[in-house]
Amino acid sequence: MAQYSLASYFQNMKTIGNPLKAVDEENFKQLREIEEEIQEFAQKALAAGKPDEKVNERGEMTALQRIAELIDEGTWCPLNTIYNPGENDHGTTGIVKGLAKVDDRWVYIVASDNKKLAGAWIAGQADDLLRASDTAERLRIPLVYILNCSGVKLDEQEKVYPNRRGGGTPFYRNSRLNQCGVPVIVGIYGTNPAGGGYHSISPTIIIAHKDANMAVGGAGILGGMNPKGYIDEEGANQIADQTANAKKTTPPGSVGVHFAQTGFMRECYVEEEGVLEGIRKYLSMLPKFQREFFRVDDPKNPLYDPNDMYSIIPQNGKKAYDVYDVISRLFDGSEFMEYKKGYGREMVTGLAKVNGLLVGVVANVQGLLMGYPEYYNDPKHISIGGKLYRQGLIKMNEFVTLCARDRLPIIWLQDTTGIDVGDDAEKAELLGLGQSLIYSIQNSDLPQMEITMRKGTAAAHYVLGGPQGNDTNAFSLGSAATEINVMNGETAATAMYSRRLAKDKKAGKDLQPTIDKMNDLIQDYAEKSKPFSCAKYGLVDEIVNMNLWRNYIIAFTESAYQDPKSICPVHQMLTPRIIRDYDRLNNIK
Repeated sequence: MAQYSLASYFQNMKTIGNPLKAVDEENFKQLREIEEEIQEFAQKALAAGKPDEKVNERGEMTALQRIAELIDEGTWCPLNTIYNPGENDHGTTGIVKGLAKVDDRWVYIVASDNKKLAGAWIAGQADDLLRASDTAERLRIPLVYILNCSGVKLDEQEKVYPNRRGGGTPFYRNSRLNQCGVPVIVGIYGTNPAGGGYHSISPTIIIAHKDANMAVGGAGILGGMNPKGYIDEEGANQIADQTANAKKTTPPGSVGVHFAQTGFMRECYVEEEGVLEGIRKYLSMLPKFQREFFRVDDPKNPLYDPNDMYSIIPQNGKKAYDVYDVISRLFDGSEFMEYKKGYGREMVTGLAKVNGLLVGVVANVQGLLMGYPEYYNDPKHISIGGKLYRQGLIKMNEFVTLCARDRLPIIWLQDTTGIDVGDDAEKAELLGLGQSLIYSIQNSDLPQMEITMRKGTAAAHYVLGGPQGNDTNAFSLGSAATEINVMNGETAATAMYSRRLAKDKKAGKDLQPTIDKMNDLIQDYAEKSKPFSCAKYGLVDEIVNMNLWRNYIIAFTESAYQDPKSICPVHQMLTPRIIRDYDRLNNIK
């Protein structure tokens, strides 16, 4: 064992969780079927377009082949695989992206999918690119583009080119990353005109394949720069003849121009693999802390099998489970140092380790809470776990603030049905405390990730470290049990149509048409809240198999510690000392 600071606090922390008594075969089957269905769709979406063999025949690797050639084996953590808010036929936004290590350095990779429309900009792609740059900026890790972009899909330009988060926004974002000290490295292949040209020129370092080009406009654009506003038969014949008789020319902005003359391209390679080697070369020049610098303990695996998750977390959202059993399957040695145990009983907060690196953890408690919350002044009152109450909100505010002070990244394990409601809840200041938690999260300036393990409901979804925290949330994951909505479908239908029902009943009208509308809304809620829809519309950044959550937690944590903006020396941290004193004063063993 190596030597670490505050060893008495962080080595041999209390272990939590229990061995699995028996595999829940039915639950396992239900969850795995959903996972397999989503995986099958993702594989078909990635395979859509030109067959791999056809791409390889023209001397190119596919996006996935280029990624596999670049990264360290076994480190790929894909994100937004089936994100497709623009309803593109093939089921993606035309890019492949995710976290991976390159020579033991975490990076965010975005690759143009050259199997589909030669890597064109299509609906939803600009926002998908911004998600990547947001994550790279939050984690302060290099953003790597493997670019092969033929420009805008012209018959859908209104979905791609304009707007506040449209086709030009990623170029501004690349400038911001450079200004923040987060390098953007691009390897370019093929023809990259117009939007593809700015995509090529906006990064920090440009590495090119010999057949690559980047330009303000392509040959087709150059030929149509004097528009009349319409095409008549004469014009159509002229275009046809010009195209048929045109001599084959090199597209504008070839390596002969931008490598040999302007010098925009830093390096040029004959082989495709050479471009990837060039990316590795420049990544190796960047600053990176060794993980040992920040470790508080030797890395360990959890004590328990991650496959236990399929028996611990019920697919049925009405069933309870022990969240300590979940935490014990995710973190080193199944060890956990809990903050204010017993106070704010609907929430668990505390410190855990990921490959020896310290993180904060916040999780919802499930099940019944007797005599709680305190503001009901009723020892017989029974509350439901998963909801948020006064003490839990105060505890989370405190914990996030302490993590910010100690510079500890936070992992949120969310399964919430909302915040308590009613006049008692209002008098207990829940509205203000919820917004206080948002303020604390925003004020923390910490990298955070969130897993919606089952339910993400109402305001509780975003106050519990959700993706709405644009400046803090690096990414959010979902599971086969994920269900995200502002409220359940029946509640929504009742809220929308209760007055209509009362009015029609009083008037003696047939209630069936309204009943049908209510049931349609309930069904619509059910479909749009399911895991597949959550991934498709970007409510989460990926649906991840439960037994793979730790892979993403490792990627997040090691990325957060790779080149942090600020540091708190371990021996100057307050959170572990506050936990120890609280436990001592309250006789918590």
